[in-house]
Amino acid sequence: MESSAIAKYLSIVVPVYDEEKTAGPVLVDIIETVSSLGISFEVIAVDDGSKDGSLAVLQDVQRQHPQHLRIVQHIYNRGYGSALRTGIRCATGEVVLLMDADGQHQAKEIPILLQHVPPYDLVVGFRTREYQGVWYRNFGNRFYNAFASWLANFKIPDLTSGFRLMRRSAVLHFLHLYPTGFSASLTSTLVFLKAGYNVLFVPVEVQPRTGGKSKVNLLKDGSRFFELLLRMIMLYEPMRIFTPASLFLLVMGVLVMLAGIWDEMRIFVSNAAIFFYSSGIFVFLMGLIANQIVSGRIAYHGDETIREYLPGEKNVEYKHQ
Repeated sequence: MESSAIAKYLSIVVPVYDEEKTAGPVLVDIIETVSSLGISFEVIAVDDGSKDGSLAVLQDVQRQHPQHLRIVQHIYNRGYGSALRTGIRCATGEVVLLMDADGQHQAKEIPILLQHVPPYDLVVGFRTREYQGVWYRNFGNRFYNAFASWLANFKIPDLTSGFRLMRRSAVLHFLHLYPTGFSASLTSTLVFLKAGYNVLFVPVEVQPRTGGKSKVNLLKDGSRFFELLLRMIMLYEPMRIFTPASLFLLVMGVLVMLAGIWDEMRIFVSNAAIFFYSSGIFVFLMGLIANQIVSGRIAYHGDETIREYLPGEKNVEYKHQ
């Protein structure tokens, strides 16, 4: 039997919380699918303090596939992001795949993501418009996708997809930034993009969940998503936030001044206009200071994937620097 201490090529992390009906079939499907690919792999099921029979189901699958399945347990529920952190820290693979245990992600899609590493450091399986989710969740996801795309200056079709593949050596740089809740997917997407890593979004088939219910609260978690979006951009590129805010205040100053001139029929700068002008300049200067601080704190790890075209050859060699 192959020891779990031996490093694998692929580690598949599956957070499990009260999913006794779906976790077993999902894990078996993953193991059988990846076994046919001829690569060394491990599956790490992280039981996040489940209160139902999820742990017993995981142990049953482990007895059937002891060479591939590892079980890690939190003694109480600590959150989706915490479960991902635990699984990634325990992983031994060069590449880490994250999947949910609710039956939405299909194991047959794993080879599609694998073929893109290298050259990409993060590959996200995104839900297409054909995905039949609840309408208000779809609307919320599209809003956050559009807003994040503008902030990150990169087209993001699915900000919160939990089906993603990444190089472990890269994600370890940012693991301390992972929140405890469902914003972990959002965090990894933005930090990979803003740190200059190669990110690819690949359309995948996503099924309606086959058991349990979503643990995401639209109002509570939605506000956290919005806050975290701003925090992540502030961490890497604060001028994307300060510049529009500064321009808005300056434009308001111009409009107020023009209104004053129209009302007084003479050149007139009101106190309100002076306030908006001063605020706009102050916000812009604060953005410059924040940008300078961020520039000095961002660590360049130098391990992104590059392509080298060898002389006289059509093949491309991928390297990590």
